[in-house]
Amino acid sequence: MSPRQTPKPRARQTSEARPYHHGDLRRVLIDAALQLAAEGAEVSVREAARRAAVSPGAPFRHFPNRDALMAAVAEEAQRRFRVEIEAALADAPAADALARFRAFGLAYVRWAMRNPAHFEIVSTGRYFAHGSSAELTRDNAELIALTERMLAEAAAQGLLRPADLKRILIAGRALIYGFARMNLDGHFPRWGVEEDEIEHMAEEVIDLFIAGITKS
Repeated sequence: MSPRQTPKPRARQTSEARPYHHGDLRRVLIDAALQLAAEGAEVSVREAARRAAVSPGAPFRHFPNRDALMAAVAEEAQRRFRVEIEAALADAPAADALARFRAFGLAYVRWAMRNPAHFEIVSTGRYFAHGSSAELTRDNAELIALTERMLAEAAAQGLLRPADLKRILIAGRALIYGFARMNLDGHFPRWGVEEDEIEHMAEEVIDLFIAGITKS
């Protein structure tokens, strides 16, 4: 065999040279970070990489720092929240603005109760500065506009007591967010509300609020 025909020894493949085995690294890292947050663990790019079983340097092509990762996590949590909201509104009577407002409020509270880590990420600045995510800012503005439209429709239908719609909107937000926050912070047992009663209590509280703004 001539020298040109002599096969060259194959280079030894290191773990760094192996092709990445996940189909979507970005998605896997977001899911890993969501899981870490749900467990109450510290979230970092390197810890997400460890949880995803990839090399420590692999995630940085997608997320240069923790803030970038947490922004993506918040955007994913918000997307899942929007799916719940849209499903609830799809089941509500299209012509009944207050029924839609009620469905929105219940969907918000239920989602927050069933996804406490996601709720914490999208509702507080504990993990990253929310203003750094244009998508999250835009999505929140759309949700506020949606609730404003529902209340404006209810007022146009003559269903509401005379009041400033902005104040009603803020009161409704305070009620729904506050209820979800009380649940997350574990306040209800001291008020004598058992865990299996909380969702029903949410319905009653939202109905009480709607009764207070509705023209009798």
